[in-house]
Amino acid sequence: MGSHEDERLLLEGGLLQDEGNGLYTGDGSVDIKGNPVLKQNTGNWRACPFILGTECCERLAYYGIATNLVTYLTSKLHEGNVAAARNVTTWQGTCYLTPLIGAVLADAYWGRYWTIAVFSTIYFLGMCTLTLSATLPALIPPGCVGSSCPTASTSQYAVFFFGLYLIALGTGGIKPCVSSFGADQFDDTDARERVKKGSFFNWFYFSINIGALISSSFIVYIQDNAGWGLGFGIPALFMAVAIASFFSGTPLYRFQRPGGSPLTRMCQVLVASFRKWNLNVPEDSSLLYETQDKVSAIEGSRKLQHSDELKCLDKAAVISEAEVKTGEFSNPWRLCTVTQVEEFKILIRMFPIWATGIVFSAVYAQMSTMFVEQGTMMDTSIGSFTIPPASLSSFDVISVIFWVPIYDRFIVPIARRFTGKERGFSELQRMGIGLFLSVLCMSAAAVVEIYRLHIANELDLVDKEVAVPISIFWQVPQYFLLGAAEIFTFIGQLEFFYDQSPDAMRSLCSALSLLTTALGNYLSSFILTVVTYLTTQGGKSGWIPDNLNSGHLDYYFWLLAGLSFINMVLYMVCAGKYKRKKAS
Repeated sequence: MGSHEDERLLLEGGLLQDEGNGLYTGDGSVDIKGNPVLKQNTGNWRACPFILGTECCERLAYYGIATNLVTYLTSKLHEGNVAAARNVTTWQGTCYLTPLIGAVLADAYWGRYWTIAVFSTIYFLGMCTLTLSATLPALIPPGCVGSSCPTASTSQYAVFFFGLYLIALGTGGIKPCVSSFGADQFDDTDARERVKKGSFFNWFYFSINIGALISSSFIVYIQDNAGWGLGFGIPALFMAVAIASFFSGTPLYRFQRPGGSPLTRMCQVLVASFRKWNLNVPEDSSLLYETQDKVSAIEGSRKLQHSDELKCLDKAAVISEAEVKTGEFSNPWRLCTVTQVEEFKILIRMFPIWATGIVFSAVYAQMSTMFVEQGTMMDTSIGSFTIPPASLSSFDVISVIFWVPIYDRFIVPIARRFTGKERGFSELQRMGIGLFLSVLCMSAAAVVEIYRLHIANELDLVDKEVAVPISIFWQVPQYFLLGAAEIFTFIGQLEFFYDQSPDAMRSLCSALSLLTTALGNYLSSFILTVVTYLTTQGGKSGWIPDNLNSGHLDYYFWLLAGLSFINMVLYMVCAGKYKRKKAS
């Protein structure tokens, strides 16, 4: 985790310069009272255990709900396979859409620390509500009698989904801020701390998956065998632990000041450039407007160097004759700084890379929906012990836990020798490898389903809604490949959207990276709806009927594999044309 040996090797290789040795941080960070912070007393790895502990417990709480949610919907609320899968992916999508709310509040007004604090409380209230909905008899639908399963009442649905979506709102304030807040503990102007920050993202994701591992094994087992009230109550308890862990590290944290609304600044650039549409952009970019101070006019942000792309936006920074005569340069709706314009340009340049993450997230969504439903139609027993199908997602988590230390301690140093990059691979290279692995993951799932259907056909089980005698452990390769893809794609996204974002937009850009997960879940729901509609025409059972033995889930997996391949090709084109941020 950011060893001195790594720093020594980098210094010897000339990849680091001996910079940033001042007593105070050089990136504008302050303590909780707003005073400049001493490097030796704050931040760095000494502050990270509290942040990593918070993330581990919060993710345990989240996955304690998400991992087995499809089973609760089908077994307790008596929903069908398609309806349950659609509700799960819609909720998960919302969990990754609400971070836009938290990000704007963090960047513009509250800062990351207080945003995490407020939304953690909302999150905890949602967990408690969900626990009550699964505990109180009046809030639980009657059990099935034979093949007759009464549906949940309106009030039962209302309480359950109120708690569920309260959690979605709570996670919206935490997710875009925790990773950025952790990265804020490393000074961007200090080369040694910059390398440690790259390692932090790996261990941050490692912490996520420790929480997910406990959820997908222990919590799922409790839910299936000891009851859903206890199964939801334990994650609620861990959410309380997450809040306590976060506040415990307060004296050690470094804080970045909120820089004002990023949405307002973007609108100002658009308005100012439109007002000056008839002015010519000077060839000499030094003639464009920028403050003469060493720091940017935007609170908590370094200045950005001018880029030659999207010159139409540069008009917002052109100083008109009227402004020269009056000396009036303070109205950002008429005149913007180069840094403000470059912020907007960076977001536009990021867009194609961002968009390619949506299909990968749609693939990832299968782990908690179609992979689980596939597993329910396989042999889940080992002797007298029965494995909950949702527990197979633990192999995805085990894959991540296995690969993070291997990647951080072995792959990065080896790759560094060949690429000359501080972190071994660039963020773009890392994400590209992950997209390739996602194609292999969906192909593996399709092959397993082909074999399962072959056995079902041989044993005359096609018209019987029973598990096929093929071990559920056949699913392990697809989970393992998905875990490896996560290591490259999701951590690469964390690095990319933090490093390449403007300083005062880091929470927003983290939220945008999470938005790909939301849109991926919505895309998964959309594809599922379209596939179901098209394949059930004329009274056919379709690709994904309630009895999967009579369907063709393999076709669905092949469809996602094809979309993933096309997405990977488009990503390679976009990544090849991407130009990196240049901070002064």
